[in-house]
Amino acid sequence: MNNQSSFATAVKEEIASRSYQNERLLAIISAFTRINGTLVIKDKREFILLKLENSKIAKFLYASIQKLFQISPTISYLKKKSFHQNTCYVISVESVHLLSQLHIDFLESKIDKSFAKNTETIGGYLAGAFLASGSVNSPRSSNYHLEIACNDLSYAKWFTRLMSKYHDSSFMAKIIKRRDKYVVYLKRSDQISDFLVLVGATDACLYFENTRVDRDYANVLNRMQNLDTANLSKTLKTAKQDIKIINKLIKRDGLVNLGSEKMITLCELRIKYPEASLDELATHLSKAMGETVSKSNVNHLLRALREEGKNL
Repeated sequence: MNNQSSFATAVKEEIASRSYQNERLLAIISAFTRINGTLVIKDKREFILLKLENSKIAKFLYASIQKLFQISPTISYLKKKSFHQNTCYVISVESVHLLSQLHIDFLESKIDKSFAKNTETIGGYLAGAFLASGSVNSPRSSNYHLEIACNDLSYAKWFTRLMSKYHDSSFMAKIIKRRDKYVVYLKRSDQISDFLVLVGATDACLYFENTRVDRDYANVLNRMQNLDTANLSKTLKTAKQDIKIINKLIKRDGLVNLGSEKMITLCELRIKYPEASLDELATHLSKAMGETVSKSNVNHLLRALREEGKNL
């Protein structure tokens, strides 16, 4: 699963590998047919054509139609004359009574309310739609994105309404026009995970979550390392300025005239440990003085040193 297409394919093939009750199967086939189906007339008979390029999904749809409607659709394939020579599978089903059983009217955008009655039907309908025109970025990519392309705006709106009916998660789907399609999409990783579980791709969801956590941890670790580097750079820059002041004061007044014993010792430690933080300087100074010296005390002494340096 190294890129968007392979992860999306893994999700689809996992959906197609599961066994479902008839209620869910009907929702899957209905959504797939509504998005990806074509109505044709041949010899005065109406047929529904389903075209797709994945053999596993083609076998799943063929077997599901057989099981659900007790009919035998025909399946054929053809080689596309393209650079990659992809195979296109075509499932043909005579449409007498089939469209009404699937609650489909190609002239009507509304999704039948029977598909919104419970988690099984909602999950099935979303699964069928994803099989038809869905895509999801690999969690290894730089952003999270799941989408389903719809043929018209009205249907896309009905589709987002159906998603909102799922009571266990508040999907915040948005719609964008891309060429001649209206794309329903999710951007939040938690909602993409919920979607994958809902459509039956639980293994893909587990991979998505594990990879996301590893990637996010690596990003946090990288930011922390960058922060440590920035802090060290800032510390060294400040130390360089402090040492410059100390050397000028020594040249002018001599080491013993820098102030109190604590100040003299701190100046020596500042020169010896230029990369030390205030906390580390406080530790070194406490050890040298034989008493506890706080970070704030060190900071106060250094501020006094810098004020003296303004007069140089």
